[in-house]
Amino acid sequence: MMKRFLGIAVLLIIVAFAGQKLSAQTPKFGHVNSDELVQALPEFDSANVKLESYRKELINYLEIMSVELNNKSEAYNKEVKNLTDLVKQTKEQELVDLNRKIQEFQTNAQTQLQEKQAELFQPIMAKVDKAIKDVGKENGFVYIFDISQGRGALLYFDETKSTNIMVLAKAKLGIK
Repeated sequence: MMKRFLGIAVLLIIVAFAGQKLSAQTPKFGHVNSDELVQALPEFDSANVKLESYRKELINYLEIMSVELNNKSEAYNKEVKNLTDLVKQTKEQELVDLNRKIQEFQTNAQTQLQEKQAELFQPIMAKVDKAIKDVGKENGFVYIFDISQGRGALLYFDETKSTNIMVLAKAKLGIK
């Protein structure tokens, strides 16, 4: 019975000291706008330029295909009265096939553009995420919230009790 009492007493003392120690340390909360941080990186501009160039290349090819379809369609409409049924069917099938190719290209181009965007921006996002985590660890933050539009799930925070780590993260990334 005495051992049990001593064990409980020691446990209460340990809990009391641990509680005092925990209450003495106020948890640090931080926030950052990761979109703003990503856009501050020089890699962001070059990735945007590459993505825009790729998008323009796809659009140019789509326009070439559309012009070809329009030209063939106009030529068909001008000569349709003079064509035999077999030639008519063949030309109509060409127009249908070309239209299908254009639709397939549009679908594939959209997928390719999204993949290119991920390829270009994923390393940038990873670099920013690492910098934010490093800042959090190095500066003793318990939580760092992302307040970016669309990314952040934070609906409210008291700026007086939260530290904006943008300056620290920019320094970690070598951005002025």
